[in-house]
Amino acid sequence: MQLGLDNKKQTMWAAVLGVIAVLAMAYEIIPMLSDSSTPASSAQAAAPIAPRVTVRPGGKPGKKPRVENLDPTLRLDLLASTEQTVYEGRGRNIFVSQAEDVVIPKPGAPGVTDAQKAPTPWSPPVQAAPPPIPLKFYGFASRPGEPKKIFLKSMTGEDVFVAGEGEIVDRRYKVIHITPTSVSIQDMVYSGPPQNIPLTQG
Repeated sequence: MQLGLDNKKQTMWAAVLGVIAVLAMAYEIIPMLSDSSTPASSAQAAAPIAPRVTVRPGGKPGKKPRVENLDPTLRLDLLASTEQTVYEGRGRNIFVSQAEDVVIPKPGAPGVTDAQKAPTPWSPPVQAAPPPIPLKFYGFASRPGEPKKIFLKSMTGEDVFVAGEGEIVDRRYKVIHITPTSVSIQDMVYSGPPQNIPLTQG
């Protein structure tokens, strides 16, 4: 029994919603039909359309509202009045360059041109001589048949280095060439030729 009662309620709600939908459509369609069926009189057609005033929400108080003219009729009288407008300025033509009344001060002394300046001869920058390498070559560290290695002692401390050709000593000095009587070392900080450090005893 409960099932039949639910179906009746659903049918009743569907009928009510259908009637509301039909009434809403009739409310929208009937005014349009009455407007199209009623012929507009010539007086109404010739009547000017009033301009619509649009007021934006949140606008500043005291500001004039913007007026929108929705009349599509061409106003020849307004066009004629704008054509007769004559530009009346201060008598100055804005399209022609005219000098202003500006007083240009005269120079107190004659200017110096580039031709009057004596050319400065170019000279290469003078490079300071690199400081002497603070290393002392005092013996060989390699055995016969092995690559040449030497002992180098720091003259600024107690450090002793063992190095061969192509190796860097004290993070700055590169061993270039080893001979039986001297070693050629390049300072990697200062650019310049390698310095020869002779073999010393003790």
